[in-house]
Amino acid sequence: MLVAIGAQEARLKNPLVLAYIGDSVYDLYVRTVLVKKSRQQVNALNQRASNVVNARAQAQAVAMLEECLTEEERDIVRRGRNAHPGTVAKNMSVADYKRATGLEALIGYHYLAGNYERLEELMQKIIEKFGV
Repeated sequence: MLVAIGAQEARLKNPLVLAYIGDSVYDLYVRTVLVKKSRQQVNALNQRASNVVNARAQAQAVAMLEECLTEEERDIVRRGRNAHPGTVAKNMSVADYKRATGLEALIGYHYLAGNYERLEELMQKIIEKFGV
């Protein structure tokens, strides 16, 4: 069973750890929405998911969310964006990759903190933006 660690402990995690978790949560959320809304074959679902689950789309998503984020959330995004992962994904700009890492850190933070309502709210905005 998955159990939240709480906001205080989540805040203390390395932003790359938050992004590590956030990457999986983001991917799972998008894929779950696609499966619920579509009867497409797996290849088509995977293609649609890849349009939303990539650094460029995540960079656009975090830019769109910026105005509705709290100061604490902006700080988490900033910490994720400024972290040094050591590698950058192929075919992506460094700027997009860093912004995407910031979004993933925010998603990971809310998941680990147990802020599921806020996580749902943010993910719904992203889903709506990309028409998933």
